[in-house]
Amino acid sequence: MTTPAPRKRVPKTVWDLVFTLLIPIFILSPTGLGSGVVVSDLLGGGTRGNTNAYLVAALIPVAYVAWDFIRNRSLSPIAIFGGLTALVNGALAFWTVDGWQFALKDSATRFLTFAFALGSVAVGMPLFRIFLDVVSLTEKEEGRRATQLAMAHPNVKRALGHATLVLAVVELIAGIINYVVNLHLVQAKFGTAAFNAQVAEANAVLRLPAMGIFLVGFALGFYVITRAVTHTYGAGVNLFEPDALAQRLRERGELT
Repeated sequence: MTTPAPRKRVPKTVWDLVFTLLIPIFILSPTGLGSGVVVSDLLGGGTRGNTNAYLVAALIPVAYVAWDFIRNRSLSPIAIFGGLTALVNGALAFWTVDGWQFALKDSATRFLTFAFALGSVAVGMPLFRIFLDVVSLTEKEEGRRATQLAMAHPNVKRALGHATLVLAVVELIAGIINYVVNLHLVQAKFGTAAFNAQVAEANAVLRLPAMGIFLVGFALGFYVITRAVTHTYGAGVNLFEPDALAQRLRERGELT
């Protein structure tokens, strides 16, 4: 008797797109993406139903990101950033505006990240340093000490600031693009079916490029940091592999 092949798991990226893109668009669509299910009618109809549908569509991605963060207990920089972004988006969902104010609201997390990143560099505590400090809390004591020592090295410390500035610039560019596209596409009054449909269209246009731009910003930041660590401590070590880093620091007599 042959053992049945294990069922293939749905990739996490697919679930991410379902809960952060497809379900919100389905809720906001006046026709339920052609299914004939009008969610706004199920939620009260008219202005009330349209408002409720907008809020539900805005909060589902927030709830999904929060649930995923708690379930996986991931402390990667991207997971931390995603969790914080979800909290901000959840709070902003109740700012029911339209026109340029909606475009600004939808772009707020990008602009806030830009401002916070610049401020963190100005006060000598770059955003990437904060992320890595939090991530290191789950490391073994030796690995955490190694990470802290490496981040205190002038070369690496400088790179953390440069990486944060790179992320800031990328987020500013993304925020401007997001603002312009929303300003162009979402022109109806809040609480109308047309407004929800236009928000759904903007989400469909922007979501994937926004994810891509965000990952590019982080990837460039990681590259800057990893390059500095490699230049300082040699090939084969980086801040994201604390055991290998601790071994190299022991070899150099910098960790006892």
